[in-house]
Order: sequence, then C-alpha cells, then structure tokens
Amino acid sequence: MKKIIGLVAVLGTSMLLGACGNDEFTIEFWTPLTGDDGANMDALVKEYNDTDPEYKVNHVITSDMYTKMYTVLNSGNGIPDLSIIHADRVPNFVDQDLLEPMTTIMGQQSELKEDNYLTEAWTAGEVDGTQYTIPLDIHGSAMYYNEDLLAKYGVESFLDDNVVTFDEMLSLQGELDEGDYVLNDSLLGWVVLAQIQNLNGDIEDEAGNPTVNTPEMKEAIEAIKELSEAGIMTPYGEDGYLMFQSGNVLFSTDGTWSSIGHSQVESLNYGVTNTYAFDPSNFHNRASSHLFALLTSEDRTDEKEQGIGEFLEYMRANSIEWAEAGQIVASVDVAESPEYENYLQSFFTSTEEETDSLHIYTYRHYPYVAEAVDMYAADMVHGEIDVDEGLAEMQRFVEDKIQEGALDLENVVEEEVEE
Repeated sequence: MKKIIGLVAVLGTSMLLGACGNDEFTIEFWTPLTGDDGANMDALVKEYNDTDPEYKVNHVITSDMYTKMYTVLNSGNGIPDLSIIHADRVPNFVDQDLLEPMTTIMGQQSELKEDNYLTEAWTAGEVDGTQYTIPLDIHGSAMYYNEDLLAKYGVESFLDDNVVTFDEMLSLQGELDEGDYVLNDSLLGWVVLAQIQNLNGDIEDEAGNPTVNTPEMKEAIEAIKELSEAGIMTPYGEDGYLMFQSGNVLFSTDGTWSSIGHSQVESLNYGVTNTYAFDPSNFHNRASSHLFALLTSEDRTDEKEQGIGEFLEYMRANSIEWAEAGQIVASVDVAESPEYENYLQSFFTSTEEETDSLHIYTYRHYPYVAEAVDMYAADMVHGEIDVDEGLAEMQRFVEDKIQEGALDLENVVEEEVEE
C-alpha cells in the first residue's frame, strides 16, 4: 500500500473518514451517484435488504469518491467492501494494484458471467484476461429529437435510418424560423469522441501513446464547426439543453440519462436516436459504464465476499429499477425483458447494430484525453481558437498529464526505497 502515498500527497487531501466496512454483517458500498440516480440505487439497495440477507448493504454516496478512495487505501482503514467505479478508471486502478479480481465471487455465483451481460460493459472490466469488475450499466451519448419541430420543417425522414447525418442537418441552413436551431452543443466532448470512431480513428497508438492531434480529430472538429458556422447550432454560451426543452431545438446531443429531465417537461414531444454521424453505415455512441469493483483490502473476509456475490447476483436479476435512472442496464436478462422496452434507452439495445454502436474507451490515459477534449472542443467548434492551435494544445495537455503521473510514480519509488 506504500505506493499510494505519493498519489495521495499529490491530491493534497488529509480528510479523515469514519470507519467503514468494519461491521461484520454490513457491506459498505460506495458510489459516486450524486444525481437523481442515487435515489434509484437507494431503492435497489432497500429492496435487496428487504429480502433479509445475512449481509445487508449500506449505500454511501460520495461526491469526491476517488479522492476518498486514495485516502482510505493509503491509510488501510475504512476501505469500502464494494464500490462502483467508472470504466475509464479500471486500467489505472489495476496498474496500481488497487483492485482485486472478481474471480472468487464469480466462482461462487455461476450467473455472474460474460454471457449474461452486454459485451461492451463486461469487457470494460477485463484487463489481461482477468475480470476485475461486474457491470451495472452502460451510459452513453444520445441524440433526442423534437417530434413537433421535425414535423414543422418536414424532415421526419431524417430518422428513417435512425442516423441523422451532417449533410442532413446542413440542408436546413437558412430554413428555420428565427430562434429555432437544428442542434445544440450539449455533451460536445462525447460527440467528438463518437466521431473519432465514425472516422475509424483512435486516441492511442500501438505503443500506448496518446493520439489527440490527428487527422481524424481535426476532421471531426472541423465538421462540427461547420454546423456552428452555418448558424444552425445554438449560440456559444447559451444553455442548449434548456433550449431543447423549451421547444426551440430539433436535436439535443446529451446523455441517455437525460430522458429523466426531458420527461418532466409536459410540453416536450420527443424521442431518441443515435448521435449524428457522417454516414448511416458507420455510427457510434460514445459510452461509459458503472462497474461494481472490490478495492484492495486485507479486511474483507471470505464470508463477506460471499455476501457481496449474493448482492451482485440480485442486482443482475432485479436491476429494472436502474432503468428508471435512464441507464442502459447491463444485465441481458433485464435488457431483453418486455418491461425494459418501456424505457427510452432500450433503443440502444434494440438491435445488434445498436448495441455494437456503444463504444467505451478503455485507454489507460483516457481520463486525460477526455479532459482535454472537454476543455478545448467547444472553443474550437465555435471559433474561439484556431483548430490547429487547439489540437496542438490538447496533445500537449495530455502528454503533460501523463508525464506528471510518471513523476508521481517516481516519487513513490523513492519513498519506498527510503523506507
């Protein structure tokens, strides 16, 4: 556990957490679910506890969960019995020996296996042939459409193949009433990363180096910039998400979970389709996943692991409540159930082609890439900075972040030698 010391020092955290995971018959369960989805998880945990298991689950929502994880891992005290982490955290956590494999739990619960989960969610937790997580969901970029505006402008045909293209949107330039827009720039970073897959690009090379300043990234940014320059995208700085809910935007590129907010607007007649693409024959929806994981701990008993396995099996078979949170449930049994068809996000698993469109990046430095894209994409798209300049800055940003991480690890090695 000494290797964590340097990382915690960099985070600059000295918080003390109350004792966790020490109750012999309680599974301390940490999640970062600070939104409305936290209430859905609370409901699922309550339903499980109502079955009167030997090991009840205590759901703890933490807004700065990853920082707190490093803190407790460093101290060796208060490590949760079970956690939910995001897919992009798995590679680095494994590299740092912060995760324990799910091998034992999978051996105890025969239904916790790849065949019973969406493949993209399952493989997001696999590193070098070892399964480190059990998936809960996939949550991805989506594109909502205003049915009334589609009819108003006579473009319902855009949805005939379930993929709206750049050319189709550009065909509406100069055709809309003042105050109406074809699309917004919500979740723009996710849209950009979806286009990288549409262009058959990637964010890393064969040697594991980041590839942000690439022809594919430039083509993606410039294509989206053309939509902005055509005047069909909501203005920079405006809340395009709310403008969609107000009935002034045809297409809103936000997340699968956004259906919760949209459904609360009584006047909004809407549906969901794929993130826009260059060609209907090649489309992707950038995605992530919430994954159940075991942080490395010497205190987790075999008996408690068995209790965790029983909870995870319950979640596999009974996670329809999680669909209420707007998530694409990873359990095949749930995703293929008739009840699940009532949820809008079931669209993304309605066919093999749709399921294949869900792309989770598992590059070990992906968090840095995503941060760079989120930081610079909107400025490039809206003409605040030159595209070539922005791409160069993005590449430097990611490389600097990786170098900082390498220096942190060097400091850790030095500390271990000194001790």
